[in-house]
Amino acid sequence: MSGDDDSSRIRPGKVRDRGAGVARLARTRPLRHRPKSFTAQVSLAIRRAGGSPSQLSGSRKASGRCNARGRGAKIAAGLKGRSGWSRDASGVRTRARRVAVKARIVKLNPQRGGTRGRQFVSGKAVDAHLRYLERDGVTRDGEKGQVYSADNDVADGSAFLDRGREDRHQFRFIVSAEDGVELSDLRQTTRDLMAQMEADLGTRLDWIAVDHHNTGHPHTHILVRGITDDGKRLDIAGDYIAHGIRERASEIVTLELGRQTEQEVSRQLEREVGADRFTRLDRMLIAEQQAGSEFADLRPDKDMALTMRQNRALMIDRARKLERMGLATEHTPGVWTISPRAEQTLREMGTRGDIIKTMHQALDREGLAEQRAYAGYSIHQAAPTERIVGRVVAKALGSDELGERMGLTIDGMDGRVHYLEVPASKAEDISRGSIVAVNPPPSIARTADENVLQQTDASGIYRPSAHLESMRETMPRIDHERHVQLHVRRLEALRRAGIVERIDADRWSVPADLPERGLAYDRQRFGEGPRIEELSHLPLDRQVRHEGATWLDRTMLDGGREAAPHTGFGGDVRNAWEARKQALADMGYVRDLGGGKYRAPSDLIAQLEQAEVSRVGKKFAAERGLSWQPTETGDRVSGKLVGQAQLASGRFAMIDNGLGFQLVPWNDALGKRLGQQINGIAMSGGGVDWTLGRSRSRGLEL
Repeated sequence: MSGDDDSSRIRPGKVRDRGAGVARLARTRPLRHRPKSFTAQVSLAIRRAGGSPSQLSGSRKASGRCNARGRGAKIAAGLKGRSGWSRDASGVRTRARRVAVKARIVKLNPQRGGTRGRQFVSGKAVDAHLRYLERDGVTRDGEKGQVYSADNDVADGSAFLDRGREDRHQFRFIVSAEDGVELSDLRQTTRDLMAQMEADLGTRLDWIAVDHHNTGHPHTHILVRGITDDGKRLDIAGDYIAHGIRERASEIVTLELGRQTEQEVSRQLEREVGADRFTRLDRMLIAEQQAGSEFADLRPDKDMALTMRQNRALMIDRARKLERMGLATEHTPGVWTISPRAEQTLREMGTRGDIIKTMHQALDREGLAEQRAYAGYSIHQAAPTERIVGRVVAKALGSDELGERMGLTIDGMDGRVHYLEVPASKAEDISRGSIVAVNPPPSIARTADENVLQQTDASGIYRPSAHLESMRETMPRIDHERHVQLHVRRLEALRRAGIVERIDADRWSVPADLPERGLAYDRQRFGEGPRIEELSHLPLDRQVRHEGATWLDRTMLDGGREAAPHTGFGGDVRNAWEARKQALADMGYVRDLGGGKYRAPSDLIAQLEQAEVSRVGKKFAAERGLSWQPTETGDRVSGKLVGQAQLASGRFAMIDNGLGFQLVPWNDALGKRLGQQINGIAMSGGGVDWTLGRSRSRGLEL
């Protein structure tokens, strides 16, 4: 029991001792929170001195090969953990300027013939990343970003990427000085930093940079090739990336702007008291709690680091802010417990705040900020559960700006403004102003599968001919043949997956659980995350008078299938519908009955599509010195696939047979056959029955 004597002894304080409340509270805690071990006492002393126990030599393992063998390790050892505070000749404490550095190593090519996996980034994704660094609206004047290098104010970013196509990796950095707005020349600051890095790493660096002024803190994106000046692979020590670059940048910024006094630092901290993000005050509170093993003790007589003691009032104000947010609890006056989820919650709030600013800026550029209420902003951290249809008002790099994700701001038909981030590959062909649909992963079985099962007899046989007769009796006003044909195409796709079996042209063997198995098949093909479908590359205003089958026409004739409220983008679409009706009447496609009523022919979409295809086809044929060959049902489609054309009516394959030129509906199966000879037969409904090698594809799989 002798070893437990100290741990069980009660030490009452003096009368009116303010520590009594904490002592009483401590008696209700487990024994491990009472007297500290020798190691805990050493850690506490290190924290009070402004150091970090986790960074002691030998206290943690090396972070990997890059950290063990990379360049700059010795330099980083001298820079890591040093305090930014010092006293001048008069005894006044000052601090070096703070600079934040975010870094990422992008793997480009496998080493020694290794297989390319998800961790490797494609060349197309690297190109896209540079394009969005150069996008409009990032300079002080809202202009396009300009790439520069060590020697040129106007550098060729594409040439830089081409030089590094065979590199194993690429380094990406974002450097943001806390007082960057005061810097006279951000480019020169970046060049000074890169020159210092070259000296530290012992090699010339091949790099480019782009300055961004589209946030509260000006920052610089820097891309560095992963090779040395003699063509060898460049490995940078992990500690240099984590600490060295930041310290070097701080030295350069401090040299220009001078050191900060305690009063200046306190004024900056004052602005953080009410911030809805993770701040330095939060970091100080958490550090004080960890030093005490249980509480953040902010009482006046508490022994604490000098910086914390001088900012004690601000820390208390911040703790009260956290308490109102449910992230802190005051046990006795001046003694707080910070929630273990505080840091994560505050960081998420900060990210959300940045996204909201991005959305507002995008709407403001379109003149819509005043018309879209903040309450209508929807930020999707995960894949949306419902379909979103709307106009893309902004497309930019994701919230971290280092990865391969794109952030889309969509002015939705539902009256809300949506923000979501998707892999760059899914948004590559999406442009600002286009109309898109964001489709969540399928969660219910397809209606086509349900219909097939209803038309299947007791022996499990589905007959398209019987389905056709049933449709003629029950649904007289639709295109029966096309309707059944869509179901057969769906069965063809399921047959290739081994779910159904085709006995002959009019008999299919269908399982009793077709809807469930069909849903599982769809989810597997869909993949992870949402899928983005471009409904129209034409902006809404250009669709109004366009002579072709537009998205406006299809939604209007479908009775506005996408729910359209009278506010937001939904209201814009309603107004566009009315203008489109009058435009179609002026072009002679519909009859104006007066009183805001119009009569459209049943084949309006087909007429508009045919007019656009004929107009554009004749233009393309004339450019190639060929004759235009319109395609009718049953016609043979044969020739060289020379490209694809994006029309308002959809995507079309461009076929050149040497004498004539044809435009026919595009099929994704043709994507790998550009420049090759292809053959097919035009079918009713606009599709083409292609003969592609040994396989046959009837248009798109449904």
